Parts: sequence; C-alpha cells; structure tokens
Amino acid sequence: MAGNTAFVLVPGLHTGGWIWQDVAERLRAAGAEAVALTLSGMGGEAGPEGAGLEAHIADVLRAVERADARRVVLVGHCYGVHPVVGAADRRPDRVARVVLVDTPMPRDGDPPAALVPPHALRTELLRRCADEAEGVRTHGDVAPPSREGWREYGSLHGLGEAGAERLAGRAVPQPWAALAQPLRLTGAAGAAGTVPTTGVLCTANGASLAMVEQALALGDPSLGYLGAPHLTYLEMATGHWPMLSTPGATAEVLLRAAAGEGTAARGPSAERRPGYLRPFVVDVPARPRERTGRVDFHLPDGDGPCPAVVFVHGGPVPAGARPTPRDWPGLAGHARLVARLGAVGVVVDHRLHDLAGFRTAAQDVRDAVARARSHPRVDGGRVALWFLSVGGLLAADWLAEPADWLRCVALTYPVLAPLPGWGVEPRFRPARAVRGAGGLPVVLTRVGRERPEFAATVEEFLLAAREAGVGVQVVDAPSAEHGFDTGEATDEARHAVTTAARAVLAHLAAPGRG
Repeated sequence: MAGNTAFVLVPGLHTGGWIWQDVAERLRAAGAEAVALTLSGMGGEAGPEGAGLEAHIADVLRAVERADARRVVLVGHCYGVHPVVGAADRRPDRVARVVLVDTPMPRDGDPPAALVPPHALRTELLRRCADEAEGVRTHGDVAPPSREGWREYGSLHGLGEAGAERLAGRAVPQPWAALAQPLRLTGAAGAAGTVPTTGVLCTANGASLAMVEQALALGDPSLGYLGAPHLTYLEMATGHWPMLSTPGATAEVLLRAAAGEGTAARGPSAERRPGYLRPFVVDVPARPRERTGRVDFHLPDGDGPCPAVVFVHGGPVPAGARPTPRDWPGLAGHARLVARLGAVGVVVDHRLHDLAGFRTAAQDVRDAVARARSHPRVDGGRVALWFLSVGGLLAADWLAEPADWLRCVALTYPVLAPLPGWGVEPRFRPARAVRGAGGLPVVLTRVGRERPEFAATVEEFLLAAREAGVGVQVVDAPSAEHGFDTGEATDEARHAVTTAARAVLAHLAAPGRG
C-alpha cells in the first residue's frame, strides 16, 4: 500500500515544511512518496499580497498534480486543514484520503481565524474579518507567538525543551489573508463527504474518540457530520504537535490511516443511552418545579424563604442539543436532592455552546443568581453555587471576589483551568482565582478515574488553595469517573453525592462569613 501512496504534508500556523521533515523521512523509508509542503509566504520571507487561503489551496493542488503515486493522501495540521479540505473538494477524483491532525473539520464559509486558539488573538482576527467583510481592507502579517505563547495554541506534551525551542525559534509570520479568507467548498467533497477522512486525535491535547461520541450524543444536527460513514478516528497519546514529539509514531498513524484503519464514532441508540441521560445515582422523588426563562426552581417543603443552591452545568453543549441541560437527570437530580434537604435547587441553562462562549455563559449564570436571590422562596443572603465539569471554569469570578451572600462554592469532577488550545480568556481560571476566595468554603468532589489533563487542573487548584489558606473540603470517589453521578448507582457514588450535598447545606445553615 505505501508504495502506491503519496503523502502531502501541510503545516499549520507560523510553520513550514520543516515541521514535517522527520515524518516525511520515515514515510519514504516505508516506501511511500512524501512531500513536506511549505505554503506560499511561509518560508520566512515576506509573503506576496495574495498569499491567502486560495493561494495555499493552489499550493496543495500543485503538489497533488506532481505526485507520481496512484493514491494521494492529504494531511493537514492546525491551519493546514483548510487548504487540505479545499484541495480535496476541488479534486476528489485524485485524493484518496484526507487526514486531519488534531484539528476539527472546517466547514464551508469558515474563516481560518475562527480556529485560532488564543482568545485575544482570535477576537482581534475575527474583528478584522468582519471589517474586511464590510469593505475595510486589512494588510500585514500576524506575528508568531512568543515561546510561552505557543502553549495557548496547544499542548506541548512530549516536545521537551529542545522541541519547544525549535517550534518557537523557527516560527514565521502568518499571512493575514490566509486567516481572513473564508473556506469555499463546491460540495464535491464537502459536508456530505466523498473523500474518506481520518481524524487523528491527540489525547494529551484534550481530544479523544470518547469526546467525539459525547458530542454526537448531544443530538445537535449540526454535529451529525462527526459520525458520517466516511469519517473515522485514530488516537495518539501526545500533544498538539505529534510530528515533533513522536515523528515515528506519527508516520505509523498516517500509514494506518492511508490503509483505511480507524474507528467510526458511534452515535446514541436505544442500546447506548448517552451518559448524561442515565438516571441520577440517588433515587430522589420529584419536587414541585417552577420554570422561568432559562432557570428552573425545584422547591422544598414549606412556604418560607430557604437557602438556595444554583447548579451550573458543563459543556460546551451545542445550541441545538435536546433535551437541554436543566432536563438532564443528573442536574435535575442534584436540584431535587438539595430541595429534599431543605434548600431551593436552581438549575440554569447557560449558553456555553462552544469554547468561545464562556463570557456569555458567565452572564447567564449571573442573571440566574440574581433571579434566584429575588425569588420569594429564596433567602437571598444564603446562596451556594455548584459547578460541574467544564462549568468549573465559570467559578472563577465568584472565587476571585466572593459576595457576602455567597456561602459556599461546590465543584464536582471539575475542570479548573483551561486546557492548552482551548483559547479561553485568562479570566476563567479558578486555579488562579481561588487565591482571592478568603474565607469562602469550597466543597470539591474529586474522582479517582479522572482524565489526566482534567485531574492536573484539580491538583493545581488544591495547591493554590492551600497556599492561600482557603478551606477546601475534598469528597473523594476513588473508583468513580467523570460524570459518575449518572453512572452506576454504587454505594461510593451515592455516598459522594449525598456527602457533598450535606456539606453544602451545612455551610448554608452556618452563620455568615461577614
């Protein structure tokens, strides 16, 4: 198979063909053709004015035409997926497979600037894209990041000091036009897909087949392409630059992809209920519920004002997902449980629909808290906030400057610092914000079988809390994994959930911190 295959290796932001050289040599040693492409304007020289996305698609098409082998495999990394997908769309008859290395599939009309991870840079680039759409001409190149800035583009896991220095030292400016021009697809190999495609998921950078299947399970039609029959996945246990961290393993993965290996993502079925739709591990009877706007109130017995616990879900949850989080058994179960214990359980459907949505979600949570504190059944001076999973990043504001009425923050299998490449603004980093928490009590449920990259953020948070003298009660569930509250209803799972709930209610019953 390798002897009949030509690989065209396309680099990403601020890099050139050099980044693929070690992989290309190994592919050639296996009997394949391999071209490590440097795109126009990316060789370190000043790029021509027209060195945009269309020019880069033309670069890839020329490499396709020059290939001697019968089968051509296009491999794109980071920004490089855009010219790769564009070229496959133009010549699906000549391209046997597309391989996307640790980067999502771009869609028709997407400007590459939308995928730039660092929040501030992405915001600026998208603003400039909007200006150009209005006829305001933008010139110039985008400067490469600093050595430390590369960490915002993706995990450096596996690179070591020498690899990180090489990446930063050889970086060149990126032509602005390459990021501004939207990808235009004819449909020949577009969303429906006629070219077999392999996604290489780098697990140390936060991507995995399990996460793809979880996204499919959310039921948003716009994500249905992730389970398309022509799209399969392979995983690598390394960071965002596998061609530098593990060139040998990367060459092997590309050869496997070219041979058609890979696993298709499975969507939900009657036999495979998504984890978030499984029953809550504690059997709690339904409570009276009020629904107003994005907020549900699960009410305790009695008529007088009670303390409240506001539950904040994780995500991102696509806008089209149904049911929405406040109807998920786990969140509703948590709210019913605290209502049974004497507090108002509040669940908010915030709009963390993608990784760019934290600011909107944070405002939704603030609005929900204000609505809860003004509810006639709520004692507005006794409120707790309970964050789950990636929703943990939204705890940062409340930890940094806790209000007098905030009696407790709870965190369950949380993510407490953004992962590399997420592009989340620095504001949303509880592992730093906790230094301002003072006497605010924190209840943290920690699972023993957590994903390593998530577990590292929890340990970073706990270290910062100890150094700042912030009291954190840790509820350990050694055998549990992420999302355990809607998993198997073991004694350990029930104990962890109820222990955390009783701890939060105890803080709500205690005298105020002031």
